Amino acid sequence: MRIGVIAPPSIPVPPPAYGGTEAVVDNLARGLSALGHEVRLFTVGEPEVAHVLAAYEELADADVIHDHTALGPLLAAGSSLPTPPVVTTAHGAFDAMRLRSYARIAETVAVVAVSRAQRRYARRIPISAVIHHGVDLDTYTDGPGGGGYLLFVGRMSEDKGVHRAVRIARRAGRMLVIVTTIREPAERRYYEERVAPLLRPDDPQPIEAPLAQRVELMRHADALLSPITWPEPFGLVMAESLACGTPVLAFSYGAAPEIIDHGTTGYLCDGEDQMVAALDRLGELDRVACRNAAVTRFAAERMARDHEHLYRRLTAAPWPRRGDSTADLPSA
Repeated sequence: MRIGVIAPPSIPVPPPAYGGTEAVVDNLARGLSALGHEVRLFTVGEPEVAHVLAAYEELADADVIHDHTALGPLLAAGSSLPTPPVVTTAHGAFDAMRLRSYARIAETVAVVAVSRAQRRYARRIPISAVIHHGVDLDTYTDGPGGGGYLLFVGRMSEDKGVHRAVRIARRAGRMLVIVTTIREPAERRYYEERVAPLLRPDDPQPIEAPLAQRVELMRHADALLSPITWPEPFGLVMAESLACGTPVLAFSYGAAPEIIDHGTTGYLCDGEDQMVAALDRLGELDRVACRNAAVTRFAAERMARDHEHLYRRLTAAPWPRRGDSTADLPSA
């Protein structure tokens, strides 16, 4: 198949540093290419309107277009011009604004949810498939642990729970390494008001680590902390951690129960007290089991095959058509 992939316009693919969506787009494009498809990746164009208009013009002869932008699927849904079947992935949570947007998009564009938890929040919006993200297992390789530290990787924001991770690590008497971004005003404000006051002079300061350093930190960490308190659609960093053999401790929100096998690859906790207590049970977890879970369920190759299955289903049917809200893929 000739597959056009449209990336969001602001960050290159692959991302030079932090970029969860862009990493997923990169893994998907590479995985589809490895399956023998002709993949054309349209990336880094600004502003978004010009980016998506140029992308759809360039990819008009594709068999299917997978659009990862916010604006593109809306334009495709409202266009009277003939286009190939269009797929979009809902990378963000289905809040009130996105529900209105996707209600319009899903009339003619196939919508992919990244977890069953996310699909539940879609309400009556038809979801054509649930496909978990995949990670590059050649990049995220299994590590020995034993670094003597806990790890947090994610945006410097309250919903990611950085301040909670600091409190949990301190109560457990463990060192916490924070890999994050502090670029935007909101990130800076949250860090200065909620996180910095919790850090002692001898605590490691937050760092923005490039990919290679981030992987090495994961490979040697004793555990990854993910104390989120919102319905996160997936949580790519958790799958990346498992691929490195590092167990994950998370609050039981969003897709965390779909990623973590409680008592085997990590612990699902209800609050900070439980997470502090769970840290004393890290020795009961098997790093080999963590890696095996990632290989079986979160490989980029599996993600590519699931998308290939969806693309073939869409190109074999009359188009445009509405999605099937009961559709699911076996491995998702």
